[in-house]
Amino acid sequence: MLDISQLIKASLATLIFVTIGLVVFAVAFVIITKVTPFSIRKEIEEDQNTALAIVIGSVILGLSWIIAAAIHG
Repeated sequence: MLDISQLIKASLATLIFVTIGLVVFAVAFVIITKVTPFSIRKEIEEDQNTALAIVIGSVILGLSWIIAAAIHG
């Protein structure tokens, strides 16, 4: 069984890795939106650009898998 100190250490490690992962993800997403020559929000919401939505979703999933693999070790 886990005692309270192990639980606190595991919770703290989880919070640290979640924070690092979210920061890396946010920075990567900001870079993607700055690099594109058009507004991603306008293309997806107003123009109903399904292809762009699929590409952005794929990028998000790819980034998430890379971050998760880096955290997992």
